[in-house]
Amino acid sequence: MNRGLLIVLSGPSGVGKGTVCASLRHRMPELVYSVSATTRSPRQGEINGINYFFKSQEQFQDMIANDALLEWAEYVGNYYGTPRDFVDRTLASGKDIILEIEVQGALKVKQKFPEGVFVFLMPPSLDELKSRITGRGTENADVIDHRMTVAVEEMNLLQHYDYAVVNDEIDAACQRIQSIITAEHCRADRLMTELPQMPAASEKA
Repeated sequence: MNRGLLIVLSGPSGVGKGTVCASLRHRMPELVYSVSATTRSPRQGEINGINYFFKSQEQFQDMIANDALLEWAEYVGNYYGTPRDFVDRTLASGKDIILEIEVQGALKVKQKFPEGVFVFLMPPSLDELKSRITGRGTENADVIDHRMTVAVEEMNLLQHYDYAVVNDEIDAACQRIQSIITAEHCRADRLMTELPQMPAASEKA
């Protein structure tokens, strides 16, 4: 069975990662979503193993100590991370898995999983990115300015990615990512590792 691909989709805040990822999964129902682990309590309607793997503080600390996470971070007193075992089992089953994550987390994943396919989602322009963040109506001017500064810093890390996709229109962005996934499955170096060993001509004789 061919091994699946880990597709890591990231980009600056406000670029539309969640929207593009949801649309891509609708187009490709066979694409498995990487479920994160967290120490926060489940919200109403959330299901363990579907929305998150809910862990205690002790369980999460054990996962860190045992190098069982591809990346992790602490946010507002709770831990969040990407379980390595879930990713490995999904790939071994031949299924592709997508991880939607912030830029710093993606770079941590690349350190431990360099064979992944790393896609950077770009805004059409910085003005458009600022417009999208402002349109949320949830941040004041200082926060928006800070997000824009961080976005520029993150876009300067583009060289660490395999592909860049401009999110100018959701359907078009999804089509580009689908094309990337198809092309990656056709790469010769991936196929060479999966070919059966053929006997040499002298051995046949």
